[in-house]
Amino acid sequence: MCVLLPNGFMPNWAVPQPPRGPFLWCAATLAPAKAGAYLAPMQNLSGKTVIVLLSGGLDSMVCAGLAREAGARIVALTVDYNQRHRVELESAARIAAEVGAAEHIVLPLDLRRFGGSALTADIDVPKDGVGDEVPVTYVPARNLIFLSLTLGLAEARQAQDIMIGVNALDYSGYPDCRPDFIAGFEKLAALATRDGDKGVAFRIQAPLQYMTKADIAAEAARLGMDAGMSWSCYDPTPDGLHCGACDSCRLRSKGFAEAGLADPTRYA
Repeated sequence: MCVLLPNGFMPNWAVPQPPRGPFLWCAATLAPAKAGAYLAPMQNLSGKTVIVLLSGGLDSMVCAGLAREAGARIVALTVDYNQRHRVELESAARIAAEVGAAEHIVLPLDLRRFGGSALTADIDVPKDGVGDEVPVTYVPARNLIFLSLTLGLAEARQAQDIMIGVNALDYSGYPDCRPDFIAGFEKLAALATRDGDKGVAFRIQAPLQYMTKADIAAEAARLGMDAGMSWSCYDPTPDGLHCGACDSCRLRSKGFAEAGLADPTRYA
């Protein structure tokens, strides 16, 4: 039977539940050293430059807050991939300012030229609930592409730590949110870079990996962050509201409800 790793990475984590969706994994199969890396104390980031992949969503906001709490020097990277929900770029700018990012880069990368997703093509965003299959809101290889960009920025800034807000419990089943993908990319970073060739160990920090949306909402509250700054909806209404029906809205709303917290989100 698959048993998830115990919590301990950050305070206030609830006992994790097995991940749902088509991409189940067993944490017991992770190498002990890699498992330890996920549980490493955040204070190890104190005084270090950390590249935070900042989408503007709730998860990335909490990651930025955790990096600030740890005393890290934050360099935030936001990718403007011409996504349907471009309003999240405004949220990313607000969050970067709130956490005192030393640098906030908004990088244009027009993934609408590729298409293949409801977020980058004229495909309807599903509104019928979170299912068991990878939904059409999946952007092909998005986190692989984005982590490659953060890795290049990390090497340019002489940073070893990259922070990404993926989680594999309350999520839409995207394959690039799984712990084995994060572990695999960390290994790849050592092979793909000049610094890695010199023995520099790049670390992919995924502090939300084993957290539910309720855990994440609670962590935002503990950090004293206004969750209303963040944006989750994949299909905003013309008057700038969360649609309330896409996967991301449903997971967000569920998280606040299960955490017993007031949801600051303005839904249609």
